Amino acid sequence: MSEIINKKENTTQQAEKPWNGRFTEPTDAFVEAFTASVTFDQRMYQQDITGSIAHAKMLTHIGILNEEECQQIVEGLHTIKNTIEAGQFNWSIKLEDVHMNIEAALTDLIGITGKKLHTGRSRNDQVATDIRLYLRDEVDLIVTELKRLQTALIDLAEQEAETIMPGFTHLQTAQPVTFGHHILAWFESLERDHQRFLDCRKRINVMPLGAAALAGTTYPIDREFTAQLLGFENICENSLDAVSDRDFAIELTANAALLMTHLSRFSEELVLWASAQFNFVELSDSFCTGSSIMPQKKNPDVPELVRGKTGRVNGHLISLLTLMKGQPLAYNKDNQEDKEPLFDTVDTLKGSLKVYADMMQHIKVNKQVMHEAASRGFSTATDLADYLVRAGVPFRDAHEVVGKAVRLGIDTQRDLAELSLEELQDFSSDIKADVFSVLTLEGSVAARDHLGGTAPNQVRSAVKRARLRIAH
Repeated sequence: MSEIINKKENTTQQAEKPWNGRFTEPTDAFVEAFTASVTFDQRMYQQDITGSIAHAKMLTHIGILNEEECQQIVEGLHTIKNTIEAGQFNWSIKLEDVHMNIEAALTDLIGITGKKLHTGRSRNDQVATDIRLYLRDEVDLIVTELKRLQTALIDLAEQEAETIMPGFTHLQTAQPVTFGHHILAWFESLERDHQRFLDCRKRINVMPLGAAALAGTTYPIDREFTAQLLGFENICENSLDAVSDRDFAIELTANAALLMTHLSRFSEELVLWASAQFNFVELSDSFCTGSSIMPQKKNPDVPELVRGKTGRVNGHLISLLTLMKGQPLAYNKDNQEDKEPLFDTVDTLKGSLKVYADMMQHIKVNKQVMHEAASRGFSTATDLADYLVRAGVPFRDAHEVVGKAVRLGIDTQRDLAELSLEELQDFSSDIKADVFSVLTLEGSVAARDHLGGTAPNQVRSAVKRARLRIAH
């Protein structure tokens, strides 16, 4: 049978369009190319064939097809699938899209029985079903890559639970934190993304097939039977909505845009941290490139490119929202334009997650550099204020005392821990010799020993909880 499909100029390409009966003039050649979608929607061939097999079995179940016809259709579709995957299928723009290419090829293979497959359905509900099946598969792949990145972050956080770095606000030194705690902050962002994709999958996994063009069909179809074969959890309740809804695609793209935004923010930190000015981390050579003119350069291309690709995904979200905003019910040709931004969003997101997960498994942390950076910028100033409050000093008065001590440190180029007890007591008699235990970086992070805090033992506890959270 594959010989029929493999003909360079086969009957599929020469056949009249399946809707040609109403027309008296051929389609303009440019219009034919302009309106065709097969160049990009052919990637849904697996989902299209899967949906068609289920539809054929349902038609047999209700008596529209007999068992022999069903077997012919199923075997023919499997042959077509194998031919496509072997790279031997000749896609035809004349047949517009993936659906008609496969249907015409099926008719070439098995004859008139192939023409019976489209009974009780339309390309409108067929494409809506294909997209949902495609996105359901892709969400599962996205979640797998996302969890792989989360696991890499958890491993890194556990490894660096005691590593001290400066925490920043306004990119100014604020308070010391552990690097493990900082990395787990990104885990939390990604876990929200993880949950959003799982939730989105529920709304993707709703079957439109059976809505036909817009009003349903006069055949006694069994939509529950088809849904069970295809693994859909629910069935679209309204035929008009079923063929015209693209909320699920917009929701997925919105989730992707938010996830990419998180990766973009993370990328900004990695670019800074890997610079000579910070030198907090070193990225593996495998994820960097050099300069064509400056031999010393090691450019963090992966995080930079992920940061840049975020813009295109954000753009795809706006594109899909704009696409849908003016459409009346039900299906309109406009919806052909949903696929390219949607496909590119999926490809970009999967690629970004994969490269990020790989990169984070090979990152080197410069612990001593981080520690030294945390010791600059008076990062324990808040700890001194808390010390005074515990001694009975009102917080606002304590704030002023510490501010004066910091001013002395700035003037003499010393950190608070380097000031003498006598110098500190000039600002407040409530400061005693035990003050230096709270001015160390280690004492500062260890003191924040509560749920969500940066203390090393809290980081280790958070790591254990994180592993359990992504295990489900």
